[in-house]
Amino acid sequence: MARWGGIILGSRTDLHVQSVTMTGHIYWDVIQEQHVRLFRAAMGAEFLFMADNARPHRANIVDECLQSEDITRMDWPSYSLNLNPIKRVWDMLGR
Repeated sequence: MARWGGIILGSRTDLHVQSVTMTGHIYWDVIQEQHVRLFRAAMGAEFLFMADNARPHRANIVDECLQSEDITRMDWPSYSLNLNPIKRVWDMLGR
């Protein structure tokens, strides 16, 4: 089961629980379409997309869609808990 949540200055998304395996296509269709576009609209030109290196986050379809929408992605080390605030939330919730 996959869980997804997003945070932005002064706001957050609802928790999204996915009962099937998260793929790049599902990630883009469900998460990006419903949330990232809204966040980008709220932040304007300073929007910087941050996602860890989970396989669905790095799928070719996601890269292509981000490029087509002119969304800048922040580069991440392979494992960087200290740079990823949402991971701290998951750890506090005990996953």
